[in-house]
Amino acid sequence: MVSAWYIILSFTLITYIVLDGRNFGIGVLHWTVAKVPTERRQVIAVIGPLWSWHEVWLVSFGGILFVAFPRLLASAFSGYYLALFLILWCLILRGISLEVGGHINDRLWQSFWDFVFLVSNTLLAILFGAAAGNLVRGVPIDADGNFHMAFFTDFGVRGHVGILDWYTVSISLFAVVILAAHGATYLMYRTEGVVHDRSAISTQRLWVVTIPLFLIISIETWYVRPELAENLVSNHLSWLGIVGIVTSIIILFTGIRYRRERRAVLGSTFLIAALLATGAAIIFPTMETSTLSPAYSLTAHELASNHESLVTAIIWWPFALLLSIIYFVVIARHYSGKVSAPKDSQGFY
Repeated sequence: MVSAWYIILSFTLITYIVLDGRNFGIGVLHWTVAKVPTERRQVIAVIGPLWSWHEVWLVSFGGILFVAFPRLLASAFSGYYLALFLILWCLILRGISLEVGGHINDRLWQSFWDFVFLVSNTLLAILFGAAAGNLVRGVPIDADGNFHMAFFTDFGVRGHVGILDWYTVSISLFAVVILAAHGATYLMYRTEGVVHDRSAISTQRLWVVTIPLFLIISIETWYVRPELAENLVSNHLSWLGIVGIVTSIIILFTGIRYRRERRAVLGSTFLIAALLATGAAIIFPTMETSTLSPAYSLTAHELASNHESLVTAIIWWPFALLLSIIYFVVIARHYSGKVSAPKDSQGFY
């Protein structure tokens, strides 16, 4: 039952990162693919109707933590207090910039909120990348199962580490690049005109850049957590993830090469999902690795609720998932298709 809830938790977080991660990437590229206010409003219109819906998956992730892994929720929220507040403020500013940026037809007003949109999305990509790096590297958990972290300490990966060090910074850089590539692929699929053309160029360049970056962080991960290589070999689900990664890469690059934009988007989506799912499979059953002592690390079984609570909760989860999927499909179909540049720069999105 604990394994089932770990899969559910991972699925929820992966879904959020895949869906909202492309919005982060679009925000990072906002001023690169759109040069004038009209083009920037076109980019905003691509994600405007859907951004708040994607955050429902993030709320669901928090709810599942509360129900299935309450000790992890208590430990992580206190330990990552500073980082979580930064993420919260970036999400708030991202939402404000989307909702109010187009309400006044004034160039200074719109340029300011476009800048806020760019900065908040870039920081979100960095922070979520750092979170992934911390999850893999570990945190300074003590014998009581508690930890607290500054932004950085000595930039090392052992002992009393901070949120940022050379490894987590590398993961953050990779996250920014791959999410920007993901966002460019989606923009290429959803836009037309010069924004589409610039997005297509960015798509090709950014996906090429992800290849050496991925090799670098793979070597770094082997150095930081050498035991994960053994987990990769012994875990059957991780091999399934590798198959998914290879298949997604083929779909993605054939889609780009033959200008099959829908295929490219599917490849991009499944590639990021497969990468995250493989990572989740490799680190299981450990959910909090201690950089102070391996004996202080905590597994999913130690952090989970009792069996009766998990059984009761899983009865209701399929109904919530079904409603979420139905709503997502309806909204996605309603706002499908190409987005053209508006005749003016004023509007909700």
